[in-house]
Amino acid sequence: MTTPDTHRTSAFRAPAIDFSATKAAAWLALTAFFALLALYFVGFDQGATSVFGNNTVVHEFVHDARHLLGFPCH
Repeated sequence: MTTPDTHRTSAFRAPAIDFSATKAAAWLALTAFFALLALYFVGFDQGATSVFGNNTVVHEFVHDARHLLGFPCH
């Protein structure tokens, strides 16, 4: 009546997730690399002397994030 049909729902189970140590270490290393790359990109252009020439688009795009992260500018 109100009991679920276990035979029908068992066919739609999600596959098990692989939590091996090497795979977790690889994900951690890759995530840390991209986080440091983003942090470097945000802190690269100081504003007073633009790295990208007269174009300050990159500096203005990440200006508020620079202040939030504690980078000095101007």
